[in-house]
Amino acid sequence: MKNKELRFKIVDVLLLALIILPLVAGLVIKVLFSAPAEGISITGAQIYFTIPMPIQNFPVTEAQVNSLLVVFCILGICLYMTHGVRAGVPTRRQALAEWAVETLESMVHENMGPFFSGFAPFIAGILALSALSSLLSLLGLFAPTSDVNIVAGWAILVFILITYYKLKGGLLNYMKSFTEPIFVLLPLNILSEVATPISMAFRHYGNVLSGSVIAVLISTALAGLSNLVLGWLPGVLGEFPLLRIGLPGILSLYFDVFSSCMQAYIFAMLTMLNISGGFPQDLYEERKRRKAEKRAAREKNAISNS
Repeated sequence: MKNKELRFKIVDVLLLALIILPLVAGLVIKVLFSAPAEGISITGAQIYFTIPMPIQNFPVTEAQVNSLLVVFCILGICLYMTHGVRAGVPTRRQALAEWAVETLESMVHENMGPFFSGFAPFIAGILALSALSSLLSLLGLFAPTSDVNIVAGWAILVFILITYYKLKGGLLNYMKSFTEPIFVLLPLNILSEVATPISMAFRHYGNVLSGSVIAVLISTALAGLSNLVLGWLPGVLGEFPLLRIGLPGILSLYFDVFSSCMQAYIFAMLTMLNISGGFPQDLYEERKRRKAEKRAAREKNAISNS
């Protein structure tokens, strides 16, 4: 019995390491590759190295590396939360995992309907990846959501799913939808379709990036104001950043925590509403019924001929 408990604790420690070590690795990589900067420094994702490719070189950036580190963290969290879960033996960890699963399944059911009940893991992945990517800024790491290329990749994936479920009603009906309510609106309907992933990407990217920029500018302005007000005092008192105490921390709670989680929630909600809203369920059910009738008629003819 003691050996089992010891093995359980060892596995727990290894899973916690899987959560923490990617973050430590991100900090180490940042220290090794980042050059020291003075004053305000607001830049995009740093390019670590470039892989030569036939058509165009492939740059490996800070955003891509940090995204991969976040994926490893999420994997560690999932494995840790489900480690030792057994029926009839409730634990705090299991209760928290069950609450998260039930909440997500309920949210998907309410916003997408019973047909999309299997989408809960996908929506959970979007929420976790987006929120944790933005929260990396709390550790001083570059947030992947501050790179439009990362968020655009998510939006393109969602757009593919939107189009896939729209085509469930048939290709002809999908093409016909661009001419509704009148044919003159065809260009606007096509533009509206293309604008969906663009608006999703730039909304998420713009809100996260603008929050980070505003927080840095305000913090720097408070440092200058503090120096202006207290600069006449001698020695350490004149250099003490009094006005930077408190307010930057409050701003960080909003921009880095609340806003990051809110943007993740909004992106997940838009994903659910756009996918379920574009799905022509009536046409899909009608197509299924016709296919079933044709299949039954073929089978009946085959039996009668034999």
